Amino acid sequence: MGFSTDCIHAAQEPEPVTGAVTYPIFQTSTYVQPELGRNKGYEYARTKNPTRSVLEGALAALERGKHGHCFASGMAAIDAVFRMLRSGDHVVAGENMYGGSYRLFSRVLEKFGLQFSYVDTSSAGAVREAMRDNTRVVFLETPTNPMMTITDIAACAEAAHAKGALAVVDNTFCSPYLQRPIELGADIVVHSTTKFLNGHSDSVGGAVISNSDELAEKIGFLQNAAGAILSPFDSWLVLRGIKTLAVRMRRHEENGMAMASYLSNHAKVRKIYYPGLPDHPGHALAKKQMSGFGALISFEVSDAKKFLDRVRLCSLGESLGGVETLISHPETMTHASVPLAERTRLGITPGLVRISVGIEDIEDLIADLENAFEGV
Repeated sequence: MGFSTDCIHAAQEPEPVTGAVTYPIFQTSTYVQPELGRNKGYEYARTKNPTRSVLEGALAALERGKHGHCFASGMAAIDAVFRMLRSGDHVVAGENMYGGSYRLFSRVLEKFGLQFSYVDTSSAGAVREAMRDNTRVVFLETPTNPMMTITDIAACAEAAHAKGALAVVDNTFCSPYLQRPIELGADIVVHSTTKFLNGHSDSVGGAVISNSDELAEKIGFLQNAAGAILSPFDSWLVLRGIKTLAVRMRRHEENGMAMASYLSNHAKVRKIYYPGLPDHPGHALAKKQMSGFGALISFEVSDAKKFLDRVRLCSLGESLGGVETLISHPETMTHASVPLAERTRLGITPGLVRISVGIEDIEDLIADLENAFEGV
């Protein structure tokens, strides 16, 4: 089936008892068992819930994987992946990634003996050079947050596999509509379902998708043991969201390209980072491994505070991927946990702004930014 068809139908059969076309919210904590030692496939809602199970199957299908597991947040999903490791294991990770991931690695997981090396993953050679005998995971974002660096997933996955390590890709910025890392060799894909998958800024969640029965068994065990599960209602919200994923992403993509063109020609924009622009260093690779360039754009202005104080239609706030345009200040918001010297080295400066372009009329969005630029 095609992607749009899968968004609506994959793993989403009508509810068998009533025939409800929209799978219901099974808001229950436990399940009655017909007799001792026999159940109907469900014992306790932390372990398994019908609404969550349907969503997990749907997300696995969209990412062209076999197994999906949903969690209470994107960070809970990433945390579950790294709970598979042991003290002394080594991880190669991108030097530019979401600040929450860096915070988890540097301030939580290192305390439990995990070792991290941060490299520029746009160079597969740098990834290979950072590998050690005890490397167990190569963790990638592409495009990166917020500098929009593009990583060659296939090359980095090959480097990981050569050392017996797993290639894990955070695909939140793209969604499976634009990029499917498993098809490029990744072992595990993680998502913040909060973003494009849900698409309506009304749910927080995360997902882990894999193609391996062995990995799925480990993730499923950790999901149940640690209990950071996605609720039935949030599962239903994401199920509702993915039904319109394809049509939303087409509009996000259209608006993103138009916004990037506007910003790239604006006299008050010092730098712009968007892989859809021909002069972006990763443009050719993005064109090869993605089906579009997405709706995330970062750009630098002389005074971000004056600029952001004047936006009205664009919503100043953290997060991304909603139908509404969200605009943020990475230095003080998404990447505040990254040390100042490292932020500066990576280009996350006081003047950097990140915009997640929504699906409003592009003329209205550009008019709002033009008004904001007048104050800079």
